[in-house]
Amino acid sequence: MITCTLTYKIDPAQLEAFETYSKAWIYLVNKMGGTHHGYFLPHEGANNKAWCMFSFASLAAYEDYRTRMDADAECRAAYDYAVKTKCILSYDRTFTRPLLDGASPAELGLI
Repeated sequence: MITCTLTYKIDPAQLEAFETYSKAWIYLVNKMGGTHHGYFLPHEGANNKAWCMFSFASLAAYEDYRTRMDADAECRAAYDYAVKTKCILSYDRTFTRPLLDGASPAELGLI
């Protein structure tokens, strides 16, 4: 599994537009075979930063999503909405692999 984390710099005056954009992408990523873990919008602290995370089974599955996304009318409409509203000033994309299973210190040989 591979997880994509996006860190956004957003226009605080366009927070409502960014929330609309975010809701669309939660739907779209799930529709296209990923698992969206949600958007995290400003509440306290910096008012111009937001994050989201979504996962695909593999990097190849993510790359296939990117190809299909580019040709999908709903995805294009969501992207165009962000451009039109200028709600996103910039973003950074990072890929990680989740570690989801824990183990006791004894199982890990720590004690």
